Amino acid sequence: MPILIKKYWFLIGLLLVFTITIFDVTGTVSGIGRWLTIHRGPDAVVILIFFFSGLILNADQIKSGLMDIESILITLAIIFLVAPITAAGFGLGSLDTGIKIGLFLVAVMPTTLTSGVVMTGSAGGNIAHALVVTIMANGLAIFTIPVSLPLLLNLIDGTTFVAIDKLAIMVTLGFLVLLPLCIGLLIKFYGKSFVDQFTSKLHTLNQFLVLAIVWMAMSQARLAIINGGNRIGIIFIIVVIFHGTLLAAAGLFIRFFKLHRGRRESVLFVGGQKTLPLAVILQVSLFPQYGLALVVCVMHHLVVLMMDGYLVGKLKGD
Repeated sequence: MPILIKKYWFLIGLLLVFTITIFDVTGTVSGIGRWLTIHRGPDAVVILIFFFSGLILNADQIKSGLMDIESILITLAIIFLVAPITAAGFGLGSLDTGIKIGLFLVAVMPTTLTSGVVMTGSAGGNIAHALVVTIMANGLAIFTIPVSLPLLLNLIDGTTFVAIDKLAIMVTLGFLVLLPLCIGLLIKFYGKSFVDQFTSKLHTLNQFLVLAIVWMAMSQARLAIINGGNRIGIIFIIVVIFHGTLLAAAGLFIRFFKLHRGRRESVLFVGGQKTLPLAVILQVSLFPQYGLALVVCVMHHLVVLMMDGYLVGKLKGD
């Protein structure tokens, strides 16, 4: 039992975060989470994650991550082609409009800024490669979302003009990702022998920070989840199938292109995960009348981390 807990502690942590936040009848836990969200708590956590990622990286990882063009293209294909096509398949079914909109929002999102990188490193993959894909995907999403989201919405007889503040996203990426990453790399360069002593602890700390982001997201969506009724079960099944399809596609790519340990992890975790904050922003601004869409976004994020948290444990044992 202690071995299983050590191996899957992140998955256990996710279940605890969900249970405590949703079933706290006093609303204290979710209230603190919402307060932190309003006061830029998620931004602070993202900055810390990428600062620590800069401390963890080494020169060999950076070089191989930048040079692995094949894996970069495969991962981007999963993010921008496989995900929307999979969502389109669900869009042809007889699902609630709010559920379809939520799934479409998830599908067109770029990869998450945090957990994909953290899980890649925890599973023994190349963090630098995960970072390269993360930055590229979030940059490309500025141009892909205004095209792909309206195409998907046409499947439910709806057309929406998607306005995205490109400059704001670029500034956000620079401040939240690139700046703390570069500071971490600079400190690592001048104090490598000292920083290397704490590498394993920094990996674990980053996973705790991901749990903090999940808690804040769950706090924000708590009421929508509670009021979702029996449709929560349907949403759960849909997001499991959706993410399972992306993982299966990643597995096929990994097998076909013979990607081995060190290269496969970022394809799995960065390719299949989606950023939550941008999805929530678009849902609130474009589809506020569809509360279920928000539930889909948050439930997808939670389910993905649970499924991928299990995968991290399995890959660690390889």
